[in-house]
Amino acid sequence: MAYIPDPLGVFLDDLRRELVPGCNPHAHVTLLPPRPIQGTAEEAVRHIRDTIAGLPAFDLHAAQINVFPVTNVIFIELGMGRSQMVDLHGILNNGAVAYNEPFEYHPHITLAQEIPADRVESILAGARRKWDEFRNTRIFPVQELTFVQNTKDNCWLDLATVHLEREPIPVGRK
Repeated sequence: MAYIPDPLGVFLDDLRRELVPGCNPHAHVTLLPPRPIQGTAEEAVRHIRDTIAGLPAFDLHAAQINVFPVTNVIFIELGMGRSQMVDLHGILNNGAVAYNEPFEYHPHITLAQEIPADRVESILAGARRKWDEFRNTRIFPVQELTFVQNTKDNCWLDLATVHLEREPIPVGRK
């Protein structure tokens, strides 16, 4: 996952807590949705490091708020940088972390999930109102990716962080 830095990150965490009280957020964009891994966590981290070695950092733009129709998850669409996330997902979803996902990968920032269907419209309206009030930049850098694990207590642990290159890769380098 790519964590979202402040001030946008703290705004999104506060908004998520307001929309879904009791939630313990850490604003991020998921790169590989939760999945079983093939082998050990160390093998998965090695696969991720090897696969993204030399790939450049890039910017993401948090755009408009929307809702996934099947799951009623309220989320922020990504604009600029979305295609880089889709490409990264495509190259990483193999080897030790390969998984046949139930939904097509759609990079986004989750704001509310597991909410009653009759509350979706009011929560969506409140989220859009608050998002319209945010006056700082909605563009943030993706310079590192964090490999996380969910525990049986539904707590997320950071296992490893992998850094992307700060400078573009010279033509011809792989």
